[in-house]
This record gives sequence, C-alpha cells and structure tokens, in this order.
Amino acid sequence: MIRLFRESDMDSVLDIWLRASIKAHDFVEKEFWQSHVKDMREVYIPGSETYVLEDNNQVLGFFSLYENTLAALFVDPDHQGKGIGTRLMDKAKSLRRKIDLCVYSENTTALGFYVKCGFTAKKERPEPHTGHRETLMEYTGAASPLSQS
Repeated sequence: MIRLFRESDMDSVLDIWLRASIKAHDFVEKEFWQSHVKDMREVYIPGSETYVLEDNNQVLGFFSLYENTLAALFVDPDHQGKGIGTRLMDKAKSLRRKIDLCVYSENTTALGFYVKCGFTAKKERPEPHTGHRETLMEYTGAASPLSQS
C-alpha cells in the first residue's frame, strides 16, 4: 500500500535513500551521500510531501514532492525490478498534473525509467554539488492512459 510518510518511517526511508543512492550513483563518492543523511533527516524529508510504499509493515520505497518537483524516488535495492518504482510514480502523477525533476545524466537506468513514465528531457547542466551532469526532465500529464489510473 502507498501511504503518507510518518515520522516512524524516517530510519527506513533514510536507509533506502542511502543504499539506493550509492548503488545508482557509483560515479559519485559514497562519502558524499553519507554526508547528506543529516540534511535528508532534518531538512529535505520534513520539508516535502513524502509517500512510502509499504508491504507487510516494511517500507520498500518512497517518493518526495516539493511543490511540482519530484525531489526523490527511491526503491530498496533488494526490491528493485518488481514494479515498485512504477507504482510510486503512478501515485506521484496522480497528485500533480505537471512534475519536473533532475536526474544524473550518468544514471541511464533512471533516465530510461523516467522516459518510460512519460517524462521528456528539457536540458542538461552541471549539478552544483558534484559537478556531474544532470538532466532536467518534465512530465505534463500527457502520458499513456494506463498511468492515469
């Protein structure tokens, strides 16, 4: 089930975020991600609208929206490839007609996922914290009818 984040989900969400970030972004030093856990806990998660996908009382993934920006969408690395990301994205799209996001250009798996979900690339630029290139993408509600359910 997908539901709103609760404070009691924080440790699970941060664990998923850190492990998935390190796995998906092996081109960025893992210490970078480790150094941002506190900011995620104290600033980013509390400041955004976050939903979790839970199964058998275990959080398997989450997404965070800040206004119309998809600030995060992460699935537990042990449960990737099972449709969890698609379910989370469908929920996010049901909450916003227009969504924008930034994704590292080197993260080709995520880029492909977002294209499959109806996002289009708008431009590429250097990400200010790491210097790696990031792609700005946008969803405008014109995705396939299946994503509107």
